[in-house]
Amino acid sequence: AESVETAAEHERILREIESTDTACIGPTLRSVYDGAEHQRFLEKLEARIKSHDREIEKMCNFHYQGFVDSITELLKVRSEAGKVKCQVVATNKQLQEAGKELVTEMEELTRCRVQQRNIATTVDKLNLCLPVLEMYSKLKEQMKAKRYYPALKMLDVLEQEYLPLVSQYRFSRLMLDTLPRLRQEIRDVSMSDLNDFLESIRKHSDKIGQMAMKQARGQGSTCMC
Repeated sequence: AESVETAAEHERILREIESTDTACIGPTLRSVYDGAEHQRFLEKLEARIKSHDREIEKMCNFHYQGFVDSITELLKVRSEAGKVKCQVVATNKQLQEAGKELVTEMEELTRCRVQQRNIATTVDKLNLCLPVLEMYSKLKEQMKAKRYYPALKMLDVLEQEYLPLVSQYRFSRLMLDTLPRLRQEIRDVSMSDLNDFLESIRKHSDKIGQMAMKQARGQGSTCMC
């Protein structure tokens, strides 16, 4: 029969083997083989190994279902991840299309704003130029109607007040260059008309004098009566 001391020693050696690095158990095993109970120790070691095998098997069986459940859950997550990826790709495509439409609309809006500014600028320029053109047209009408004094007044106003406002435009410089010629034309025509008028008076001065004397005699006879 195995003594209590031998059984205790074997238990100590087994615990030491279980808790010690395998590189350091050589002296422990040598002490077993040096004793007379090494066969009994081998039986206990085999029984301890089988006990540990059963514990490992039990632990594996316990965790196996959890492992299977984890794998199943991972597969579900993978499937959901694939769906999410497809949704992300579709959403990204939609966003890109919407972005393209937005960019197109923004470009169109920018073009419209540029056109609006250009139109507003054109209207402002027209509002600035139209009074000048209207004044020039009235000047030509006055000259055509032989109203030379109003024409000269308009010419001065056009030259001094209106044309400086539009000096940046080419038509203003062309119009300004014509004003001296128009002024001289007005003076020449006015002088010609005056000479014609004086010549007409000279030609008809005798007849006018006779008519005046006749009218004077008639008025004198009327007074004597």
